[in-house]
Amino acid sequence: MITNLIEVSNLTRAFGEVVAVKELSLHVATGEIYGLVGPDGAGKTTTMRLLCGAYLPSKIPDSDPVRIGVGGYDVLTQTDLARAQVGYLPQRFSLYEELTVLENIRFFAEARGLTAEEWRPRCMEILEFVGLDEFLNRRAGHLSGGMKQKLGLAAALVHRPYILLLDEPTTGVDPVTRQDFWQLIIRLVAQENDNGRGTAVLVSTPYMDEASRCTRVGFMDHGRLIVEGTPTELCAELEGRILELAGAPLPALRRLAQEAEGVEGVQMFGDRLHLRTRPDAGEKVMVGLQEQASAQGLQISRLRSVAPQLEDVFMDLLEAET
Repeated sequence: MITNLIEVSNLTRAFGEVVAVKELSLHVATGEIYGLVGPDGAGKTTTMRLLCGAYLPSKIPDSDPVRIGVGGYDVLTQTDLARAQVGYLPQRFSLYEELTVLENIRFFAEARGLTAEEWRPRCMEILEFVGLDEFLNRRAGHLSGGMKQKLGLAAALVHRPYILLLDEPTTGVDPVTRQDFWQLIIRLVAQENDNGRGTAVLVSTPYMDEASRCTRVGFMDHGRLIVEGTPTELCAELEGRILELAGAPLPALRRLAQEAEGVEGVQMFGDRLHLRTRPDAGEKVMVGLQEQASAQGLQISRLRSVAPQLEDVFMDLLEAET
């Protein structure tokens, strides 16, 4: 079994003067779910399209050789063999809305070379897996947003790919559907590994709760991979530096926190704030905020040190890049 189903090195793609991906290197091992996160325009979608062969990398004079390995094949020299290893779900629903659920899956199965004897049992198997087996005859255009994404996932899985590329698959769907979708991904990886047939998933997401489900996470900005690691490893970088602040009025408390000595950043977290402090400044910041809030007639109902979350980490990284 190939250890790394995705291997990329020195990957660059430019569109005119705009460099969308710059000297990118990453790998995704068998059994991994790798989360790619970053702001809009970071290069996540371009990376996905380079991996599936939709884009070719830019040629940079005097640079190191480019490598795009997918499932043991070179995307640049063995394109068809490499593409056969990949299931790709783009951001936008790209199936045929006038066709039924079953007709869509059949089309993609036959386009992938499945014979008439193969496609129907495989289609029924995968539609049952994603929970669409009761909607075989419903036109795709009449499906909800979440059901369309599940149909897209089914189409991407119909030929049993080793590698799954998911480009912000849950954007615009409700929280329950997001949860269901991620349970499908986790089940897929677990089942394939139990069967001795490893799978690798590369998923881009704007949601930090989704990123925390991944085996490893990479943060992209301006086309470059800034940092990567497990969610635990990344959060450890801010251990002891995050304070949770709740009270009223919250806008005034936010302004107070932003001006406090020792505070590097302030972020809204629902009905509370997360304060990112300098190392070893937490206690001093808490004492100072309590005193200043009292003097200004502001109410602090909660001020404590909390474990950092991935959103804290990536806000820190994003501010460091600007």
